[in-house]
Amino acid sequence: MKLSFKLNPTLETLPVYQPGRPIEEVARELGIPAKQIIKLASNENPFGPSPKALAAIQEAAKQLHLYPDGNAFYFKQKLAAKLAVSPANLILGNGSNEIIEFLGHALLGPGDDIVVSEYCFAIYPIVAKMLGANVVTVPAKNYGHDLRAMLKAITPKTKAVFVANPNNPTGTLASNEEVMELVNGVPSNVVLVMDEAYIEFLDKPLDLIPTIKHGEKQNLILMRTFSKIYGLAGTRVGYGIAAPDFIAALEKIRQPFNINSLAQAGGLAALDDAEHVRKTRENNAEGKQFLQKELVALGCETITTYANFVLARVGDGQKVFEQLQKQGVIVRPMGGYKLPEWIRISIGTPEENARCINSLKKILA
Repeated sequence: MKLSFKLNPTLETLPVYQPGRPIEEVARELGIPAKQIIKLASNENPFGPSPKALAAIQEAAKQLHLYPDGNAFYFKQKLAAKLAVSPANLILGNGSNEIIEFLGHALLGPGDDIVVSEYCFAIYPIVAKMLGANVVTVPAKNYGHDLRAMLKAITPKTKAVFVANPNNPTGTLASNEEVMELVNGVPSNVVLVMDEAYIEFLDKPLDLIPTIKHGEKQNLILMRTFSKIYGLAGTRVGYGIAAPDFIAALEKIRQPFNINSLAQAGGLAALDDAEHVRKTRENNAEGKQFLQKELVALGCETITTYANFVLARVGDGQKVFEQLQKQGVIVRPMGGYKLPEWIRISIGTPEENARCINSLKKILA
């Protein structure tokens, strides 16, 4: 039935983000017991959250009748100490997706532009279009960001440039030299958003925090998350690092209690579990090497990845995705990212990785 009232006209053409399918949904649809399904679709931590985080969440659950700390004081203090910044440099979000929304509301309106890469995280253009802004898409270079071309694409209408490094969904990494060229080249009236969701998987990541701490780049914001290496995707905790005045402006947009009490407790405890992070990083390095080697042996093209997933060209990505589901393996088809021949495989445990490859062997044969 047609609605009797008018909606925002931008909704007519606004795409809907399609997340990786949950295990329970696939189990219901295909009649497969949930315990027999593995999910390698959403770049989650295959080891789950830190045991310390789980214990803290269980303890915090006793106080669920109380509102959480609206400013997440202790969590923010501990996170700031770990990053060697001031709490005034941090804003917390319900996942880093909410930080992207904060930026959209703070910066964008009808007629404004953002600059993104061809294979960028889907939420950047969705938020921009939701607010009536235009999306300037720069062609990819070897499936990654062409940062020099993105710099040249900036015009007087540009309000923000979004760069994920490592990039999702391709796993590519821009060189330190090109990143610094971009950081120093973006005009001061344009905000540079560096999405570093996968930075903890890098051996020697470029540290951009000092440029913010020392007040050199008021227009730079870094986004990070607890969803990946910390294994807390279900609690939805992301954060931004920027100049205090920029953070103060974003705080005006943030809803009260956007970080619930379980998320705060889990994040606080996860920061203490260096062993869990080390174990996850080690498993990721081994799994990445295994998957890329086996995929190449199957005749699949892959892209060198610096994150916790591998992109593989398998022919008909949607068809292979559907066939893998029937075997109880959930991956991510890349048609929505205009890569219809590809699937994205999150790196799991050694057993999950082997099962995925064995299933692919049967399908591709």
